[in-house]
Amino acid sequence: MKLHMRPCVIKDLGALANLGRRTFIEAFEKDNKPEDFKEYLDSAFGEERLLKELQDINSSYYFIHKDSSLVGYIKLNENESQTDIKDIDAIELERIYVLSEFQGQGIGEWILGQVISIAKAKNRLYVWLGVWEHNPKAIKFYQRLGFYKFGNHPYFIGKDEQTDWLLRLDI
Repeated sequence: MKLHMRPCVIKDLGALANLGRRTFIEAFEKDNKPEDFKEYLDSAFGEERLLKELQDINSSYYFIHKDSSLVGYIKLNENESQTDIKDIDAIELERIYVLSEFQGQGIGEWILGQVISIAKAKNRLYVWLGVWEHNPKAIKFYQRLGFYKFGNHPYFIGKDEQTDWLLRLDI
């Protein structure tokens, strides 16, 4: 298995929108009200919004490939583009998604290793992320890798207010 990661560019917009929608549906559709879920998908993965994010110098999307297959993606935020903390010493891992058929193969752990390498290269002190409080599998995964809870924040799926735990990894 050969994994590699590459930055997304404007020409990747359609593929990014499709992958974002697909992985979010796989992960969370069953746990949300259909109308709220559709509203969120249309907002978060609309091409106009993704284009703006791809053009933001403080946000970066990366595609993850296993051999020649596109298997996931991440989104990193720095400086004022971070959703909550906005700490110049931090990088936010806003999104990390792997297609369901590729989960359980060590890809997520590999991705986090890449994120840590990026953060170190930029002289950041920590990586942080938000994870839904009702996602015990993800919480356990992050905690196993050294992340710890330092707070929480509201996260809206449509009009449904949910709670994300804020997790931090000091590097």
